[in-house]
Amino acid sequence: MQNQKSALGLDGNITALLGYIIGIVALILIFIEKDNKFVRFHALQSVFLFVAYIVGIVVMMIIGAIVAVAGSMSSTLGTLLGLVWGLLWFLLIVAFLGGLIYAAIKAFGGNMTKLPIIGNLAEKWA
Repeated sequence: MQNQKSALGLDGNITALLGYIIGIVALILIFIEKDNKFVRFHALQSVFLFVAYIVGIVVMMIIGAIVAVAGSMSSTLGTLLGLVWGLLWFLLIVAFLGGLIYAAIKAFGGNMTKLPIIGNLAEKWA
């Protein structure tokens, strides 16, 4: 399946890779790709990964507001919460980029590797 041409006219593995690198391509592929399940799976997984990242950013902003309020009450507590919050931001970014790079490499190699949680959703909807 990965060697079949996609709706964009490219090989399936190249199209799946582009879906991870350029998120809007994945979104477009969800609507135009009907025949190639490999490309459709990776497009869905890419979009779900970006959505999970955006949800993570929103959650981190909410946590940041709470940290700011709590930090204003005590300088020691504020420093500690600020360090933990900064570490959580770092972990969110590393998890997103790590998952994105890992999935992109696997897609280019022709593998239908599923990421935790979102991979099952993508497989179900593809």
